[in-house]
Amino acid sequence: MATEIQDFDAQYWVKTRSSLDSNQSTFLIWSGAIYALVPGEKRNRLFKMVGVSVSRCILTEEGSWDFTSRELTYYLHPETGEILRQWENPWTGELLTVMHVANNPVQGHFKGKFPARTHGDSTTFVFDIFMAYPNPLATEPKFADYSPNPTYQAAELFKLTVPTEDLLNPEILSVSKLQLYWDRIGPWVPWMKMGDRPGQLIYSAYGGKVNGFDELPQLLKDEINTRVPLYKNAPPSYLDTEDSTSWLYFQKYFDAYLAGEMFPLPQSEEV
Repeated sequence: MATEIQDFDAQYWVKTRSSLDSNQSTFLIWSGAIYALVPGEKRNRLFKMVGVSVSRCILTEEGSWDFTSRELTYYLHPETGEILRQWENPWTGELLTVMHVANNPVQGHFKGKFPARTHGDSTTFVFDIFMAYPNPLATEPKFADYSPNPTYQAAELFKLTVPTEDLLNPEILSVSKLQLYWDRIGPWVPWMKMGDRPGQLIYSAYGGKVNGFDELPQLLKDEINTRVPLYKNAPPSYLDTEDSTSWLYFQKYFDAYLAGEMFPLPQSEEV
């Protein structure tokens, strides 16, 4: 069966990643494992993980949308799947506070054409994103033991597969039958306190959409309900602020990290 590569208008990507209905928050979840890739060392699964993105797309003009979202990812015990609050670094023996991912916001703009591969009854959008920019922690001496490299460099590889029939159906505003595959190669995250030790993290995850907050995994529902209810909904509009990252979050809440506070730090619902 032949695979056809074609360009889709932005609206088809919007209904895949989020929804054409700007009144609705759309939930995309993932789970998987995080490995250490260290020269000369064997396979080492450090964590399981589970995460969610809650997003919204807002039409700004014909064929153009603002994308705004919030996302959480939790580092879990590699065997039991329990949330880790502290982690013993196997290379240094140090007991460290775990700083889970709590990015608010993550935003973008969707317009133009989006290439995808149609194969049989399914269509797959493929995005291979390579990032390299100055590390915001590298210029401050207090972060030398956490993230000293002057350049942040990583790659994220996304594949989102949906039924072609649903994608092309004008009555469907959000394609709910979605398979997400996400892989990432990136540096040690700052809270691991790896300094300039050689090695990288490999993230391997899969997931899909769920129909609302109530269908999230129980762990995520419990955390959002009790600690970070802000993540029940996407921002109501595009926020005039820079995207959040784990590096900026670490920079902002470094004192709380040193004090051993529980992450993510509580964030109440918007009023």
